[in-house]
Amino acid sequence: PAGKLPKIYNALRVETKNTAGQDVALTAEVQQLLGDHRVRAVAMSGTDGLVRGMEIADTGAPISVPVGEATLGRIFNVLGEPVDEQGPVNASATAPIHREAPNLTELETKPKVFETGIKVIDLLAPYRQGGKVGLFGGAGVGKTVLIQELINNIAKEHGGVSVFGGVGERTREGNDLYEEFKESGVINADDLSKSKVALC
Repeated sequence: PAGKLPKIYNALRVETKNTAGQDVALTAEVQQLLGDHRVRAVAMSGTDGLVRGMEIADTGAPISVPVGEATLGRIFNVLGEPVDEQGPVNASATAPIHREAPNLTELETKPKVFETGIKVIDLLAPYRQGGKVGLFGGAGVGKTVLIQELINNIAKEHGGVSVFGGVGERTREGNDLYEEFKESGVINADDLSKSKVALC
């Protein structure tokens, strides 16, 4: 509503034309309320053509992305829009990108080793089940191969699926990863529902 500031994490939408008559479509996420009917927001795409005084609308909700089996084998941008040129996603549900952490009563209290099926990892640097894992290394040391093996083993041994988030990846690297996933069978190009991963 007019005169009301949006909540933190709400999505703001600009859809208008700039002074040159070009279409401008931008989604931004509220990060800070500055007062005096102003907010600080982070743009989720390029800001070319954006000028002071343009109208912006509060969507009333945070950025939401599609979830479920329809996302398997697909590639999404930060807004949950498919970027793999395979048409729209027929997901029956969406979920906000910011959610509350699970209650402590829902978490496993006893440390348990997550068996990856990769002997050298399970023996020398075991992963904790329910924990977070980061892979760091230079170019050509095998990070992608390790990720593919983890995704495959998680699907086979635990009946699970994975979400791969490429933060700061170059477009070429993301495309190479997608092609490698298809070659290894992690992404089934013939039947996406049999894929084991969704990419962001």
